[in-house]
Amino acid sequence: MEKLVIQGGQKLQGTLPVSASKNAALPLMAAAILPHGITYLDHIPELRDITTFSHVIRITGASVERKNHRLQIDATRVGFPESPYDLVKKMRASFYMLGALIGRCGQARVSLPGGCAWGPRPVDLHIEGLKALGAEIDLDEGYVVAKVPRGGLPGGNYRFEPSSVGATVNLLLAASLGRGGSRIENAAIEPDIIVFCEMLKTMGAKLDGVGTRTIEVQGVPELHPIKFSNCPDRIELGTFMIASAIAGTPGKPIRLTHARPDHLGEQFLEAFQNTGSGCIIDDDSVIITPPETIKPVSIKTAIYPGFPTDLQAQWTVLLSCAKGVATVTDQVYGDRFNHIPELARMGLDARVSGNQVLVRGGVQLTGTRVMSTDLRASVSLVLAGMIAKGTTHVGRIYHLDRGYERLESKLNRCGIDIRREQYDEFGAPSQG
Repeated sequence: MEKLVIQGGQKLQGTLPVSASKNAALPLMAAAILPHGITYLDHIPELRDITTFSHVIRITGASVERKNHRLQIDATRVGFPESPYDLVKKMRASFYMLGALIGRCGQARVSLPGGCAWGPRPVDLHIEGLKALGAEIDLDEGYVVAKVPRGGLPGGNYRFEPSSVGATVNLLLAASLGRGGSRIENAAIEPDIIVFCEMLKTMGAKLDGVGTRTIEVQGVPELHPIKFSNCPDRIELGTFMIASAIAGTPGKPIRLTHARPDHLGEQFLEAFQNTGSGCIIDDDSVIITPPETIKPVSIKTAIYPGFPTDLQAQWTVLLSCAKGVATVTDQVYGDRFNHIPELARMGLDARVSGNQVLVRGGVQLTGTRVMSTDLRASVSLVLAGMIAKGTTHVGRIYHLDRGYERLESKLNRCGIDIRREQYDEFGAPSQG
């Protein structure tokens, strides 16, 4: 197994490039199996989740080839409408194959998903939504088995409560090749969804209302393979903004490139600037100037355009550097606080109550051995290690590799003493 070893106290400096979006790339890959022919996707990050989903797609009969950051997906021979448990259990986004296979094949057999080890994240919205559009769905020993009536998915109306990114993707995948019209209410409006819808429209899908809470879909007989470029990762950008504020030299700017700061939403940008951090947007770059003193700013996560739940763990580390008390309230996933016990081992003064954690800042964190539990928790431990006194060992970084592309290489080039090592989790502690 691999871990990251971080020698704390080094200053972040220079220029950090932001990778392409994982959360957008996965729906784009699912959409690529809808048309017959070869689709080219550019700016696809090299991540564990992308590799896993490529294997899921290959099961259907499609071929997936990677060259650097381009994927070539040939869906000409898609004919096996199944996604097995052994692959789907590794990541929840594999469940996008349900909508994609309904759209392409008119039937699907997809395992119920796995993913990060926290919180109830039910697939009821996906299933009930697809039923409302006319799909016949049953559960069979942990698999969702779906088929559509002869002639294609009839279409229908469905309102999400609450809004769901994944379920919005699945319904759009299925409805785009339906034989009727569909109306999706309270649809997700995250930037990843908008980019995904732009791809569908470029392929020939008829969508109205993209970027609003109501999307109208008129099914078409076929879609066409295309070349399409992915967008930058807004969560990586937010993570690097927080890292710059806490680990940079006060008053010395750090430039984050290949960025789309408008994708972060106003609430994050406003909260970040309220900490006293300088933030200048310059085309596709964001220039962060670390403050002398970080101000404590309480946040509440919310569905986009609210404060992203995927940045609350990192925000907790920022609050550990602030002079005062502030809270992090997660209104999206109420029990997403597995990082708190690990950060507490490093000295974080925090108390969890329900869906809120209260942080008393100003305490020097100390390096120790900590363990990742999910993707965003893992990167919060890396941030903590950067500012801690001494050495931090972050174990189980396969979680981190799901969503951050060559993170240690990027940080190394910007002054952080961080390296990847092998270790035996159940053996004697490794040295170093």
